[in-house]
Amino acid sequence: MHKSKVYLVGAGPGDDKLVTVRGSELIKKADCIIYDYLVNPELLKARRENCKLIYVGKNAGAHTLSQGSINKVLVKEARLHRNVVRLKGGDPFIFGRGAEEAAYLKKKNINFEIVPGVTSAIAVPAYAGIPLTERSKNSTVGFITGHEDPTKPNSSIDWNALVKALGTMVFLMGAGNLDSIVKRLVAGGKPKDTPVAVIRWGTTPKQKTVVGTLKNIVKLSRKNRISPPAIIVVGETVTLRKELSWFEKRPLFAKRVIVTRTRSQAGVLSERLKELGAEVIEIPTIKIVSLKADKRLRLALSSNKYDWIFFTSQNGVNEFAAFLKRTDKDSRILCSGQICAIGTETAKALLDIGIKADYIPGQFIAETIVKHFKNMRRKDKVIPRALILRARKARDVLPKGLTDAGFKVTIIDLYDTAIPEGSKKALEDALDYGVDMVTFTSSSTVENFINLLGNNYKRKLSGIRFASIGPVTSGTLKRFGLQSDVEAKIYTIDGLVEAIRRTPGVGHL
Repeated sequence: MHKSKVYLVGAGPGDDKLVTVRGSELIKKADCIIYDYLVNPELLKARRENCKLIYVGKNAGAHTLSQGSINKVLVKEARLHRNVVRLKGGDPFIFGRGAEEAAYLKKKNINFEIVPGVTSAIAVPAYAGIPLTERSKNSTVGFITGHEDPTKPNSSIDWNALVKALGTMVFLMGAGNLDSIVKRLVAGGKPKDTPVAVIRWGTTPKQKTVVGTLKNIVKLSRKNRISPPAIIVVGETVTLRKELSWFEKRPLFAKRVIVTRTRSQAGVLSERLKELGAEVIEIPTIKIVSLKADKRLRLALSSNKYDWIFFTSQNGVNEFAAFLKRTDKDSRILCSGQICAIGTETAKALLDIGIKADYIPGQFIAETIVKHFKNMRRKDKVIPRALILRARKARDVLPKGLTDAGFKVTIIDLYDTAIPEGSKKALEDALDYGVDMVTFTSSSTVENFINLLGNNYKRKLSGIRFASIGPVTSGTLKRFGLQSDVEAKIYTIDGLVEAIRRTPGVGHL
């Protein structure tokens, strides 16, 4: 029988993309994850469905558990689970109490493994455009705690030696002691005009950097309301930020954007927005509910020959794929007709299950498709047949237009939509904190979003911009008395992101 093991994993500095490959692998296979305050919640989304989560975060002045209690939790969970991940911000062995936890596990005969992480001491200055070494300015760097053990009677830091030996000094956990740090450095001989940067929430969309000198940095930090978590960088390389700043110059930096797609589909849009610097809040307004239309599909596809089969969405393709799996069928069931995919995402989803669309309209709206088929001319007099696979709540433009064009139309509703549990509270919390923009990728996302907000939705949405994937979705916004500030010219996720990026006052090139 394999013994359990506790993995002390460095979660990185805040950006969830900076976790190591090993750390990511362990999160995915963990039976239990014990995590800190500075761990990005996005990392926890990769956990197994039955993984136990235990929060033991320590914020300035507010500790969920003492270190001694955390040590006991590690041992307790190790005796209950095979793979326990202790997820710690930054690196577990750089001011992270990882050594204490490992020693306690050793004492209790618990197997452990150390998984280093990207420390904030390096990553945060880099995201602020501040190199820690630069050969024309300095060749030494040191990491110093800005918050020593409060039980020690005196400081163990030789401040005079630091000033003489180090070109760049990086203080972690020092925001609350900035005044004291500055006084000690000046007393140790550091010139008052030495450049200093204080970086709050580094590597995240909330990053804020204040630059000054030892003479004025305390005043500037107070003016800009800098509070923990923050990194302090002291040294001449701070001046290079003017030239090397990059993270805070991304087009959507610090913009808070709500993504309303289904939980399973939000990822693509969210990632694109994050790449441009946005802080993304995923609040799904749609949950897909399968109608299990197996009997109707079997009957329709076995007894009738269709000239055209229409897939109107990626969700419809997913439901059709589930039908094939449930009934032990494959793509050959569609051999009698040509395939129309409304949208490139729908076409890609079809390709994933071995089906290539014969026609993808240039504009992904029903009106364009209807016009295309009205312009088709048949040499024979046989009435063409069309099968439309769609959501229960769908516009009738496509079936009506095809009927007017001479088609005999059959409609099968594959799925319905509902509002996910928890979205109402998540939306209220997001709006209370502040939101810059809400994105909508379908009329259903608009309708359910308004439903979540209730009667006073216009007041609650005052000052917030709206981004729509196309004119149909914009029309739904207008029906509720709201104006689309951004509308994609190409009705795809890429088109929507590009439209947001180029809109004055929202993104910048």
